[in-house]
Amino acid sequence: MKVYTAGDPHSNPMTESDGEEIADLPPSAKLVYKVLEYNGPLTQKGIVEESMLSARTVRYALERLDEVGVVEEDVYFADARQNLYEIPDGVAEAEATPSD
Repeated sequence: MKVYTAGDPHSNPMTESDGEEIADLPPSAKLVYKVLEYNGPLTQKGIVEESMLSARTVRYALERLDEVGVVEEDVYFADARQNLYEIPDGVAEAEATPSD
């Protein structure tokens, strides 16, 4: 099994990242990850609507994904009170690359 580090551009977040695998995260975090993967950048409200999870569950899932380092948080310019969440390009590309 290959071990990947967070700084490695060829790292696979589904295999290893910051010592914790996405596979080890709760189902809600995996669902939020997939929602962001399929829909692109979304606000927390957008994730709640797409995933049909509660706002509290989405907040917890985003915290866990942030701890693993597979989600980025940016300012949502249309409404600065909200944040925009997305999967960084390197993470999405690494997942698409098959691992050994």
